[in-house]
Amino acid sequence: MALGKQAKTLSKGQVEAALGYLAKTRRPARNRLIFLLSAKAGLRAKEIARLTWWMTNDSQGEIAPAICLQDSASKGKSGRVIPLSDEVRNALIEYRRTVPHAGPFVISTERSLQTSPQAIVNMFQRWYRHVGFVGCSSHSGRRTFITNAARKISTVGGSLRDVQVLAGHTNLRTTQRYIEPNAEAQVRIVELV
Repeated sequence: MALGKQAKTLSKGQVEAALGYLAKTRRPARNRLIFLLSAKAGLRAKEIARLTWWMTNDSQGEIAPAICLQDSASKGKSGRVIPLSDEVRNALIEYRRTVPHAGPFVISTERSLQTSPQAIVNMFQRWYRHVGFVGCSSHSGRRTFITNAARKISTVGGSLRDVQVLAGHTNLRTTQRYIEPNAEAQVRIVELV
């Protein structure tokens, strides 16, 4: 993607503002989960729409500590295992409690047991427009997740290759294009060199 055409990443304050807004919507548990699957698990709109309970459950039928995203739900053959933060796992557990008769798909609508990727994209557009985030799209949460993971991965002994796997990219260059540069870090490193 050319510079300037990518979805904007979200600051910590913007993430909190979005979650605050979603808490007041008509379906807060579902909407919070959709947002967290993007911003805290790095899922694409297509992956959110096609996520099934089977992919989220352990062998006992409980929410597992990781999503086993199948190729059929991902882009190309980018199925992968995505470890869940406590925040995302708890949102999945809470949302499941609110769904009286869950179908196979995690995200449903009032009219259907499944939603479309385009419906997820449209939700993000409405939400971001409502909170006044300019340049944000359904991909903003994913870019935020990848950027934050890239900045912190070395603190836990990992590398950019681990971020690539979490993102489901086949090429490391793709992952690198998702990462937002950090001007403050650039200034600090120049002072150290």
